[in-house]
Amino acid sequence: MSRVGKWITQNRIYRSIYRNAYPTDDRNRVLVILNSLALHLHPTRVPKRATDVSYTWGLGGLSIFMFVILTVTGVFLMFYYIPSTKDAYWSILELERNVTMGSFMRNLHRWAAHAMVITVFLHMCRVFYTGSYKPPREFNWVVGVGLLVLTFLLSFTGYLLPWDQLAFWAITVGTNIAKSTPFIGDQVQFALLGGFEIAQPTLIRWYTLHVIFLPLALIVVVSFHFWRVRKDGNISTPVYEDEEEAEEAISQSQAG
Repeated sequence: MSRVGKWITQNRIYRSIYRNAYPTDDRNRVLVILNSLALHLHPTRVPKRATDVSYTWGLGGLSIFMFVILTVTGVFLMFYYIPSTKDAYWSILELERNVTMGSFMRNLHRWAAHAMVITVFLHMCRVFYTGSYKPPREFNWVVGVGLLVLTFLLSFTGYLLPWDQLAFWAITVGTNIAKSTPFIGDQVQFALLGGFEIAQPTLIRWYTLHVIFLPLALIVVVSFHFWRVRKDGNISTPVYEDEEEAEEAISQSQAG
């Protein structure tokens, strides 16, 4: 290694970030994963076939990528959006007509939201049809269902923010559905509306849900989801018939 390379890789700042040598053996590969804040949620070992696109499809990773795009574009939109019943609709028009790249960022946010709903739903279908919801991953399957619900809620609350006729009727339908909740339906509807009718408190509540509460809840649950992936034995892959036969033969030989 050159003197410059040694100076870069052996100074205290570099060593405080990268604590292990380049992972050239199994021990160092494990240590790199365990000692990294960003990587420690990942499994230390991944089956080779799990990296095949035909098995994993990368739908979970694509969903997270869509969430990152939504976060970046959403922060941009927050600079211009006004959560007021009088100004919300006009601030959207102002954003599209007079802000540099405003229309592009809003449409990127909208299409990323659609894409995230699709990729999360397809991810759930892949998990179901490959039997990856079975033990020991049954609890993580439930966590995934919670993530699907959060994704739907994020999409629905964002759908209301332009505060046009579609938003008004969507709130009307959504709160009437919430009202049908057994025993506490009226209280749930009152909490969502912020009163007895659709007004300024309603927009504030849905806006807060969309930009703060639901994204934070999604981040927490996704982190827990990744942690469970690691604890449940890495990324799930389909089980082949010959593998089932091999496992059965091993168990029979051990029993004999």
